[in-house]
Amino acid sequence: MSGDRIRTALITGATGGVGGAVAEALLRHGWRVRALTRRPVADRSGIAWIQGDAMRPEDMQRAAQGADILFHGANPPGYRNWRGLAIPMLRNAITAAKSGGARLIYPGSVYVYGPDAWPVASETAPQHPLTRKGAIRVEMEAMLAEEATRGLRFLTLRAGDYFGPHAPSSWVATIMLQNGKRLRRILTPERKGVGHAWAYLPDLAETIAQLAEREAALPPSETLHFGGHVLQGRQMAEAVARAQAGRLPVRSFPWAIVFAAAPFNTTMRELLEMRYLWRETITLDNARLRAILGAEPHTPLDAAVTSTVHAVRAVK
Repeated sequence: MSGDRIRTALITGATGGVGGAVAEALLRHGWRVRALTRRPVADRSGIAWIQGDAMRPEDMQRAAQGADILFHGANPPGYRNWRGLAIPMLRNAITAAKSGGARLIYPGSVYVYGPDAWPVASETAPQHPLTRKGAIRVEMEAMLAEEATRGLRFLTLRAGDYFGPHAPSSWVATIMLQNGKRLRRILTPERKGVGHAWAYLPDLAETIAQLAEREAALPPSETLHFGGHVLQGRQMAEAVARAQAGRLPVRSFPWAIVFAAAPFNTTMRELLEMRYLWRETITLDNARLRAILGAEPHTPLDAAVTSTVHAVRAVK
């Protein structure tokens, strides 16, 4: 880190996957890290935990005082009442960042894109999403762009499907690894030959930390893409199978069961809404990110998957 002053980051969602990974990466880079939390948290070395709620604007502004960046990783669990919670939380994060002069860093996703942006989406590709979640994401990104005309500095980093040691709700952890249960097979959801963008959280977090180091040199409003692991067909499932003790068969995910249960189960309906992600090739062009950093942080697939498997088993 250049200069003598230790810079400060505020993290929302630090008890979750992406927020926690970003906190750890910033600590490694020498940042002072604060984290807003609603409940007391067991000490995590180096993080200053601040009691408060991202739904309360006064809590956000208090926590953001003196921060150089505000990473907004808070997300409603299970996407319940997503718009009713995510929009106010982002609005509070915007207000807190503006009032304290911090740059807001927002983790975006491929949800904002539709068929006219596939199979490789650039940062400026049209945003015509197919789903309700995608429409909410577009609305949130529009909020950032609108507030930029009123002085907000922001960075959006879009990425693909999360996985990693601390991504408990990811497809890899919940479906392929069954949350650490004893496995007889690995289930994989994609249509044959379809490409899929995967974001290993430690790599994504390291990318955010490196961009935070260059924050002053970035444009006031910046959107970049994280490429991650672009895998074809069953490559992720096969990597998960390799990481097991012994050989496990890879089988197709039983979508028919999801269709049958969807009328009666919210989680099944949510899965169906996002099924298109496994039926179409949707990846992100990261050329601009690579031009800024020189290279995108990238852990080899087998090492990333092995780390993920060990972490899921440890929790179990």
